[in-house]
Amino acid sequence: MAAIRGLFADTAPLANPHFRRLWQANIITVIGAQLTVVAVPAQLYAITGDSGYVGLTGVFGLVPLVVFGLWGGALADHFDRRILLLVTTVGLIATSGLFWIQATLNLNNVWLMLGVFSLQQAFFAVNQPTRSAVLPRLLPAAQLPAANALNMTVMMAGAIVGPMIGGVLIPVLGYSWLYLVDTVTLLATFAAVWRLPALAMENRVGAPGLRSVIDGLAYLRLHPVLLTSFVLDLIAMIFGMPRALFPQIAHESFGGSVEGGTQFAVLMAAMPVGAVLGGVFSGWISRVRRQGRAVVISIAAWGAAIVAVGVAVGFAPLWSLPMLVAACVFLMLGGAADMASAAFRQAMLLSAADDAVRGRLQGVFIVVVAGGPRIADTVHGYAAGAFGTAWTTGGGGLLVIVLTALVAFLVPAFWRYRSG
Repeated sequence: MAAIRGLFADTAPLANPHFRRLWQANIITVIGAQLTVVAVPAQLYAITGDSGYVGLTGVFGLVPLVVFGLWGGALADHFDRRILLLVTTVGLIATSGLFWIQATLNLNNVWLMLGVFSLQQAFFAVNQPTRSAVLPRLLPAAQLPAANALNMTVMMAGAIVGPMIGGVLIPVLGYSWLYLVDTVTLLATFAAVWRLPALAMENRVGAPGLRSVIDGLAYLRLHPVLLTSFVLDLIAMIFGMPRALFPQIAHESFGGSVEGGTQFAVLMAAMPVGAVLGGVFSGWISRVRRQGRAVVISIAAWGAAIVAVGVAVGFAPLWSLPMLVAACVFLMLGGAADMASAAFRQAMLLSAADDAVRGRLQGVFIVVVAGGPRIADTVHGYAAGAFGTAWTTGGGGLLVIVLTALVAFLVPAFWRYRSG
């Protein structure tokens, strides 16, 4: 019986009431957030019929993520992290409300949508590094890998429900209802953050400005294992995340509606399904000590899964339904591999970094984790115009495998890294 329990997620972090409330609020909030993730590219594609405009979300999301992610990390090392979370959560609620208003008024203005998206990403870029930086203040170091796996599982579970509901309901209810749900569900996170204890910094940085950001980056330069974890994630996301192509793939390869529909919904949900299954059976993650090796293997597995997705898309004209099923299965395998990689990388970063720089390093982390896919949206969106969706997807996965192996060879200290 103990061996069977060891297969499932380690729930020890949930004994902490503050972590438990944040985690439970995420169960509600992440569904609404994922509805917006589905609605924005679907609405842009419906307005323009062009994946290039969908790819522009990468540009409009990346700039605020980089600027405010790095600066937000410095803020998190200076101000009370609870207050910072409250302010940024209010900002996220407001921007979701703006998405709802533009959809309700049927404005159909691409540049207005991209502008609101950019503002939303600015608040997100400050909120997320602050949220991650508080975990070591709430939990012991030994529970951090399990806590990261639990957070990833909830986030990906919402990413299943959100796309399935959103993709199917967009043609029925329109976009405004999806944005409204996101706005309302964010109130659950605000309530959980409100109940956190004061999280003032004991060893504050000087002023949370450019000098502080540079000091945080300099800290990374002196810790090559942590720096390599960021490089590997950028490789995985930039070359191996073809989500900007899902509206086009669903419509052209699998016969879905131009405005969304079932094919688009299952493509968007498949990767999160894999991540949730990987999280449910993540008991092994807490027992892994060779975390560097685990990251390399997980990212290589992610790349292989994306190569297989590209092959399935390429054969879609011959066997549409079987290839749609195959693409979803491979996306699920990739999602499980990505969940494991993220849990290990975040645990390495939280346990190895000093608390005085933890906010800034989490700022870099969110820039990489969230910014990488934004770059991928732009790269994949335009590459598909030149090479087609199948070659763009499969070729990107192959580059992930090759570049990951190269980095592991060039930085043997990362491959040999062991926890505690």
